[in-house]
Amino acid sequence: MTDDTRGITTAHVTKAYPGVGRPAVDDVSLHIADGEFMTFLGPSGSGKTTMLSMIAGFTPLSAGSITVDGREISRLKPHRRDLGVVFQQYALFPHMTVARNVAFGLARRGRPRAEIDRRVAEALAMVDLTAVADRFPRQLSGGQQQRVALARAVVYEPRALLMDEPLGALDKKLRDQLQREIARMHRELGMTFLFVTHDQQEALTLSDRIAVFNDGRIEQVGTPEDLYERPETLFVAQFIGESNTLRLTPGEVTIVRPERVTLHSGTDPVPSGHQRAGATVTDVVYVGDHTRVWLRYGDGARGCAVLPAGAAHDHRPGLAVAVAWHPAHQAVVPDPVSTPELAGSAAG
Repeated sequence: MTDDTRGITTAHVTKAYPGVGRPAVDDVSLHIADGEFMTFLGPSGSGKTTMLSMIAGFTPLSAGSITVDGREISRLKPHRRDLGVVFQQYALFPHMTVARNVAFGLARRGRPRAEIDRRVAEALAMVDLTAVADRFPRQLSGGQQQRVALARAVVYEPRALLMDEPLGALDKKLRDQLQREIARMHRELGMTFLFVTHDQQEALTLSDRIAVFNDGRIEQVGTPEDLYERPETLFVAQFIGESNTLRLTPGEVTIVRPERVTLHSGTDPVPSGHQRAGATVTDVVYVGDHTRVWLRYGDGARGCAVLPAGAAHDHRPGLAVAVAWHPAHQAVVPDPVSTPELAGSAAG
């Protein structure tokens, strides 16, 4: 049986700024389990970074409470919360070596020299930076500097590690590499990780669970599979991955992912038990391991089909097709108040 008091819990947390109509974070309650990798995902201005900042102690709450392992921390200074924090800006001390940067927090806490040396060596080994321990930050690549920031954040064994867009300044190759290293660190440390990003693929790759933020509130919390296969709102369906959004019945939107649909000649029957909708091909893009066929439905909504590599097809712009899918592969969500943006949005 798990202990529900372990981990990070927010209860009705709100952050409102004077003169701003909508709270930056609006009545958010969430439990992050002990040892879990939780990601806050959402567009700019959705409240995800403000939420992390309140947990870290850098932004005061307007209402609500935050506990770690059942201990109220809402009014504690950041350094009293036992939480490691990594930002997109590495904030390394330029006049200190890598080893001294990592050791800084331990020295401030008055740890014995032998313990500091041991922990710094272990942390640098974990992020594969032992060989550059005596270099200065200016002598490191961006990826190496971010590893130093990670080592510095975990070296004193905090209760949890909070990361705010830590890979945002890196190119795609470095981002992919650091994602794998962060995932490995999480497995090895068994520590609670809280990660903030606007990158859907990053969230899907790293997380045990994801909380999707929108306009200061959480739209849905679930595993990557839950959010992708079973979105509960149109916002989640469109923000995470691509989707075909079909208004087949009043008040509801049917969501079908591009890899779940098949395309047929407009007059041909579709497989037995499948749903169908008419569409027109607007573009065809070959990308190596698959072909992406862009579609426009009768109501003007845009969509997409992903065809596997080697699949024979003669689809071309302007062709009328029948889009088919099995009902088991669809999700049905409430239709929000119609706007031109939602009505014409394809996804992602």
